[in-house]
Amino acid sequence: QVQLVESGGGLVQAGGSLRLSCTASGSIFSINVMDWYRQAPGKQRELVAGITSADSVKGRFTISRDYTKNTSYLQMNKLKPEDTAMYYCHARIQETPRGLERTYWGQGTQVTVSS
Repeated sequence: QVQLVESGGGLVQAGGSLRLSCTASGSIFSINVMDWYRQAPGKQRELVAGITSADSVKGRFTISRDYTKNTSYLQMNKLKPEDTAMYYCHARIQETPRGLERTYWGQGTQVTVSS
């Protein structure tokens, strides 16, 4: 059973920084995609950073990955109140060499930016 566990969310003042982490564990042969989404109240879930980044975060958010630890990081700088949302890690993972790629989501970590 594969799990994605996020950490690093919290409350920060506008202009501050946070770093989110997402670690995949379990039966993993290959992690083909690892990216970050967010969902604010009343809004649709949106891609924040991955192969592409949302225009609203370009120049402020950076995604990175430690392949040895099956971990993705989202460094968020110059945070704004409009960045307030639940942030979710998303991954597409193969559990075996011949297995199908499956989609997994973390439980989410809350980021709140005060003005």
